[in-house]
Amino acid sequence: MKKILVARKLLDENNKKILNLFDAKLNKEDKLYSTDELISLSKECDGILSFPTTIINTETVKKLPKSIKIISNYAVGFGNIDTIEASKKGIIVTNTPEVLTDATADISILLLLGASRRAYEGRLAAESESWNWSSDYLIGKQMTGKKLGILGMGRIGRAVAKRAKGFNMEIHYHNRNKLSLELEQGAIYHKNISELFNNSEFLSINCPGSKETENLINEKTIQNFPDGVVIANAARGEIIDDEAMIKAMKNGKVFALGLDVYRGEPKINQKYLKLKNLFLLPHLGSATTITRINMGDRAINNLNQLLNYKQKPADQVN
Repeated sequence: MKKILVARKLLDENNKKILNLFDAKLNKEDKLYSTDELISLSKECDGILSFPTTIINTETVKKLPKSIKIISNYAVGFGNIDTIEASKKGIIVTNTPEVLTDATADISILLLLGASRRAYEGRLAAESESWNWSSDYLIGKQMTGKKLGILGMGRIGRAVAKRAKGFNMEIHYHNRNKLSLELEQGAIYHKNISELFNNSEFLSINCPGSKETENLINEKTIQNFPDGVVIANAARGEIIDDEAMIKAMKNGKVFALGLDVYRGEPKINQKYLKLKNLFLLPHLGSATTITRINMGDRAINNLNQLLNYKQKPADQVN
């Protein structure tokens, strides 16, 4: 049987499947392997089932054993892997698209609602047992009938748009390319992000993380938003310039921010934690049982296709 290194703990349903197909080294203690440990444990292995926390950068790829033919990433993103260097070394990289679309779209809506309706402040007040109702107490922003900008109209962005229509929101979006009328479903395309931001009373960030999107939300681009915008990020933390965002949250340009992802996870810029207009989650976008099982199955299927059937994996990204 082909040998696989599983870099983090899988759910039991996935463990059963991978052990039936491969001689798999499981990480039962869910230890976060160092680079040296990853390289050592992958010796004589044919593939690695990696995770978003498995950093396989240029130097790591160069040091991987020659036996490694595939890195199957347990995520829709693959920014933790140097795919270019992997290609140079003849290593295929795959991801797990589609299966986490609905769960992540749900979280995007939760972030928008939690931030706009001041859920964090409400929780603090409720726990204090000293709040008093009044007509102007903890007034938030209502999503109904407002303009929602979607930055990145891929599968997840379109799923967010579908949900937002339940709030009768007017959907605007920016994407690398304009979608077909069938996929747009009435959404309004903006080729320029400044035009999108001009039309975003609420913004949902759902674009991939890359060098092009790093710090896309910065001190300059924030000025394009209407005053009091609500922003949610369920994509990648690096898309937001933290210092610029914190400044905008303090001066009211940004009414509230919802984050499921942030730069340097699990660490976060400590200045955020001093702000009450932040609704914060610990990267829960795909955290439902069925989604995580499906992600594991997809990652295992990519390994199976290449190593056991000599076929091109369905989700190859490089």
